[in-house]
Amino acid sequence: MSNLFSVILLQATLQAMTPILLASLAGVLCARVGVFNMALEGQMLVGAFFAVVGSYYGGSALAGVAAALVAVLVFTLPLALGTTWLRGDNISICIALNLLASGLTSFLLRIVFGVSGTFSDPAILPIVKLRWLWLRNIPVAGILTWAQTPITFLSWALIGVVWFLLFRTPIGLRLRGVGERPDAAQALGVDVSRYRIVTVLGSSLLLGLAGAQLSLGTVSVFSEDMTAGRGWIALVAVMLARSDPLWAAAACLLFGFTDAIGLRLQSIGLPNQLTDITPYVITLIVIVLNSGRSSIRLRMR
Repeated sequence: MSNLFSVILLQATLQAMTPILLASLAGVLCARVGVFNMALEGQMLVGAFFAVVGSYYGGSALAGVAAALVAVLVFTLPLALGTTWLRGDNISICIALNLLASGLTSFLLRIVFGVSGTFSDPAILPIVKLRWLWLRNIPVAGILTWAQTPITFLSWALIGVVWFLLFRTPIGLRLRGVGERPDAAQALGVDVSRYRIVTVLGSSLLLGLAGAQLSLGTVSVFSEDMTAGRGWIALVAVMLARSDPLWAAAACLLFGFTDAIGLRLQSIGLPNQLTDITPYVITLIVIVLNSGRSSIRLRMR
């Protein structure tokens, strides 16, 4: 049991939660301006694919991250413009983007690399993992931060940045006003469409980082549909947290832990088919419990 629950497990938890955390922060920003972004899964998948493309052809992980950021930004344009200027249905656009991402990345995998399923090559340069020897000697903290990528450290900082932006700045007040009272915000001179477009496009950069972390930080490979539901788990985190970045981070920590514990259970002989479903079972349980709590609150009123 001591081998199952250890500091190493917590280190793996932080690694596993990074893509989910970045995606959930993007979802929080979108939700705060009144755009329920259900396309997190597809956006992250596009980022993961183009991160590999950029790293392979650009010769560096930095080129891969840059390619992921640009690709997801362009991929998000239909959502940003379609839900504002074109007055399109938000859910329909998001579903279409998720389906497009899955089909497009599978198609481009065959066109660009000439393979199907999975692409792995020594020319794919991974994101460097930071190993600070001076920090290694600090109990617990040294192990938790050992061999983490810069994107992981950045994701931790972004929790505070997003919270401060939303709740302690005039811009955050306008963003929340756009989402909660768009008519009132418009009457006060706030350009609702512009704020929504900028926020949705800005949040796409976080999803680009999430995709790059997934394909270049955790492993140096791209597999079809490799996001494996992480975008949907991030969306659940946003819903459970009611668009609060701090609570969303806490939910992501839970989901990251279940992912890490699933991998650890494989090491003690459990079938991988069983351990792979662990994060999704926990997610389903949390949703049911949260729904039950909400129903009880409504009855008490």
